[in-house]
This record gives sequence, structure tokens and C-alpha cells, in this order.
Amino acid sequence: MMCIKAAVPRAGSLRRVLSMGLPTMWGAVAVTYKLTCPLAQENGLGARVATSAVFFAVGTGLIVHVRRALLRELRQARQIAGAAQSALLRPLPPRIDGLTVAAAQLSADRGATIGGDLYEAVATEHGVRVIMGDVRGHGLAAIGTAAAVLGSFREAVHDEPDLGGVLRRLDRALARHLRDRAERDGTAAEDFVTVLMLEIGRDGELRALNCGHPWPYLLSGSVVEPLSCADPMPPLGPFPLPADLSGLQCGHLLPGETLILHTDGAEDARDTGGRFFSLREALGGSVGRPPQAVLGRVFTALLDHTAGQPKDDVALLVLRNEGQPHPTQGARGTARPATTHPQPTRHL
Repeated sequence: MMCIKAAVPRAGSLRRVLSMGLPTMWGAVAVTYKLTCPLAQENGLGARVATSAVFFAVGTGLIVHVRRALLRELRQARQIAGAAQSALLRPLPPRIDGLTVAAAQLSADRGATIGGDLYEAVATEHGVRVIMGDVRGHGLAAIGTAAAVLGSFREAVHDEPDLGGVLRRLDRALARHLRDRAERDGTAAEDFVTVLMLEIGRDGELRALNCGHPWPYLLSGSVVEPLSCADPMPPLGPFPLPADLSGLQCGHLLPGETLILHTDGAEDARDTGGRFFSLREALGGSVGRPPQAVLGRVFTALLDHTAGQPKDDVALLVLRNEGQPHPTQGARGTARPATTHPQPTRHL
């Protein structure tokens, strides 16, 4: 271990020496040729051609060296960004307590891996708790804010008996993060985060808290409709939370039904004529399909609509209840029988 740790700085030092030494060597060759070579002192056509060839070779060598160094640094930066993004948005398991799950993110910047979208689904003793959010901005500042919110969510969902307590924990964590960043950078942090949280009980009961985020779509039979049309609360950050955070009752997620959570980039995408992408229409042909197929269909339609150049990051999270359908009476899901033999919760 000690030998390995000691070898890493030496390798980095050798790389830095080479990166400085090679351009210096090329420059020394050019200067030496100009000052000492008799051919360089002549004014004939042949001497000028030879001198031009030497300096062309030196310039080409410098350009190739600089290009290779920049590409190496770019690869390292992408590897670091990919590792950070993977640690932040951990791959979700394909199944969580009877729900089939799939999630993916599409970056607006080609080759970029860091964005401000966040999502997570966690099985707890209170049910499956899900978050979808969008941080204002992009880059390292956005991923730092997303990490603060997600880290607080992953801990709070196991501790808090209701969604309101989880949301208050997220709000406090975001406030601390923005305050610390403002003190460190000496600037006022004005970021905000839109957040949608869902709690899916063992009987499929849905409760939601929405802070400025688009409502998810529900696929039920051949119908695609928003889960709710209620006005959301303001985003986290600029405004204090209201006193009442009891959550909104949104019915039940019945067997065979699918929820699609998304960021606003999905519905704000435009084509060359300025027309918005219709996520609802894209989901119309996805009824009954598994979550991975839903993701593929939506992203394909989105890229076709924007000619492969979306202007904003897009994140999608799909949850499908794979239980056996039960006959219901009255309002959707109100007559579903309670689970008589619940399975133990699987913590992620």
C-alpha cells in the first residue's frame, strides 16, 4: 500500500516533467538550428525551403503534443465526472418491492456527464419512497447541490414516518449547503431545486409532495393522464416551507399501471419550428410496456423531435406495478383488498 501510494506522485511528476520538457526540446531544436546551422544563414531558395521545413516540423510537433495533452486531460475529466455522476445517481435495481423500475438521463451537452437532474427510489418500512428533482444550473455547482439533496433524502426516508418530515430534512440540508458554499466562495448562492416526492404503500396507495416540479403521468389501461392537477408548492430554496406538509392523496397505483416521473426538459424540448414535445402523446403507445421499453420509446421520440439536439437535460423514472390485477368497485383503487401476508422490506 505504501509503495503504491508513493509511486502515484512520482508518475504524476514524471508526466509533468515530460509535458514541460518536450515543448522545450522542440523550441531548443528550432533556436539551435537558426543560430548555428550555416544553412539557416543563407538567403537562397533551397536554404529558405529547408528552414521552413524545419520550423514546420517543430510547429507540427508542438501542436501534436499539445493536442495529445489536452485530449488526455479531457479523458481524465470525463472519467472523474462519470465516477461522480455514478456515485450521485446510483443505478436503480430493476425491481423494488413489487415495482419494476427503470431510469435514465439524457444530457443536452454532447459528452457531458454532469447535470442537475436527480432521482432515487428506496424501499422503506413506510413504503417505496421516490424522489425526482431538478437543480437550477449545470456543472460542478449543480452536482454539489444535487448531492446534498440526495444524501439527505437517502437518510431521511428511513427515519421519518411521513413525507413532510423528509421534505423538511431536505430543505434544511439544502439551506446548509447553500450557506456553506456562499461562505466559501464569497458570493450569494441563489440556487433552487424543484422536487417531487412520492410514497407508494404496499397496497399501492399514493401520497405526494410537490415543490415546483412537473406532475408525473399515470398510464392506466389506454389512458395517459397527469397524476394530479393540484398547484405545486414553491421550489426548495427561495421560500420557507408551509406549516402543513401532510401530503396529497393521489389514489392508488394498481397492478398493471405505470408512473412516469420526468424533469421539465422533457416537455420544454422544441423542434426547429418551435413546437413543444408532447410527452403525453409519446407515452400513448407505451401502455402495457415494461419500463425499459417506455424509456427507449420516449427518448427516441424526443431525439427525433429535436433533431438530436435537445436544449435541456432530461431525466425519466418509470415505475410499474407488476402485481396481479384485482377487480375494483367505485373510484379507482378504493376497493382493493389489503395485503394479508406482506413481504419483508428490502433496504437498498
